[in-house]
Amino acid sequence: MPAITDRVSTGLASLDAILDGGLVRRRINLIEGTPGTGKTTIGLQFLLAGKAKGDKTLYITLSETAEELAAVAQTHEWNMEGIEIFELGPPDDAAHAQSVFHSSEVELGETTRLMFQKIDALKPARLVLDSLSEMRLLAQSPLRYRRQILALKQYLARKEVTVLLLDDMTAETHDLQVHSIAHGVITLEQMALEYGAERRRLRVRKMRGVRFAGGYHDYIIRTGGLEVFPRLIAVEPTERHHKEIVRSVSDQLDQMLGGGLQRGTSTLLIGPAGSGKSSIALSYLIAAAKRGEHSSLFAFDETLASIYDRSAGMGMALEPFVRGGKVIVEQINPAEMSPGEFTQMVCRSVERQQARVVVIDSLNGLMNAMPEERHLILQVHELLTYLSQRGVLTILVIAQHGMVGMMQSPLDLSYLSDNVLLLRYFEAQGKLRKAISVMKKRVGSHEESIRELRISNSGVQVGEPLTEFQGILTGVPNYAGPQKLLRSA
Repeated sequence: MPAITDRVSTGLASLDAILDGGLVRRRINLIEGTPGTGKTTIGLQFLLAGKAKGDKTLYITLSETAEELAAVAQTHEWNMEGIEIFELGPPDDAAHAQSVFHSSEVELGETTRLMFQKIDALKPARLVLDSLSEMRLLAQSPLRYRRQILALKQYLARKEVTVLLLDDMTAETHDLQVHSIAHGVITLEQMALEYGAERRRLRVRKMRGVRFAGGYHDYIIRTGGLEVFPRLIAVEPTERHHKEIVRSVSDQLDQMLGGGLQRGTSTLLIGPAGSGKSSIALSYLIAAAKRGEHSSLFAFDETLASIYDRSAGMGMALEPFVRGGKVIVEQINPAEMSPGEFTQMVCRSVERQQARVVVIDSLNGLMNAMPEERHLILQVHELLTYLSQRGVLTILVIAQHGMVGMMQSPLDLSYLSDNVLLLRYFEAQGKLRKAISVMKKRVGSHEESIRELRISNSGVQVGEPLTEFQGILTGVPNYAGPQKLLRSA
């Protein structure tokens, strides 16, 4: 019996990580999924990885022609030379002398005998059998199909071969017989949303004797094959980060926060549209860049041109720092990107670009990518834990519904965030003004006052506490005496 530690790569580094090192060598594994989920692609990637290591590889196809497989390889710019393809289908011309049987015209026993002959002759180290649904049709009865599957397992168990069985799940009733005999089972799924690109995800249903990352993992099919985005699981790091204070470009804002924000914490900026949330987040990016640190901005709601123009108009030009490599700005289209892909993008910015400040603007856009609120909260919790463990200051922006008075948040993440800054509009002296207050700071002291906020060509300005006003958070406060408000720039 092969040792559990004797592994073979699937051809996908991220899937190998999910499987804690790859597939167990010389075992039978099932890849199942409806048509279009990428079973053939992952099968070819598995064989290409074997070819790169000098293994003999064999692809037995009962459902697709050799030309169709070649077309798949050409789409991904793969060189299939060295991969043996045995087609049990009708010949197109005399050059395909091995393709002398059609799967619908022979008995299952004869088809199985031809497969065994090919395997005995080639002695491959890696084998892909595509697909079990054709064998199920040939068997014509569940009992005979089970017997042939058991015979196939007993035969392959005597061979020094690692096997992928592909099943397109087109049977009216899903037969779990193969699940019971396979060492591992991986299910591929494709989901069509009401708007935007389709989403694909996979799940490892079983892998005997192997510790794997459970749950669903998003993946996409692009030129070059499948790319899997493992579900983020935050683990305690081996190193502990110094809890230093991170400052913005506004001394008044830092004063409200008791000197600044602590590295490794998360801050939620919440308020109505246009109240200054993105501008405050931008002030931390600019301050980090001026300190020589790297930072990342993930923009869901605003175009890059708009961000550059707005930052330049505030006297905090972002574009020069982007060109200099200190700030990475990613414009995210939630209709085309899965939550798993977004999470991996954030992690890569920390691990590869060494980002020390991460801004997500906004969570409303992330909600559009993941409509299920309960799952979004779990995902954000894992992401915040991961960033905290790596000493990253995370700033989250969320827009509330409404403009003045009572507001409603589409998602309550205040209990997950270490710090919460609340922004509001209020009416005073016939003008609409902005107010800012620190509602929560988990570590360290902070002001409890409400101050006026102004965004101008001088940047972010924070005024004196609005002590002469009562009911500012309602939007229409009562004036109780002379009050110095910030003058317009």
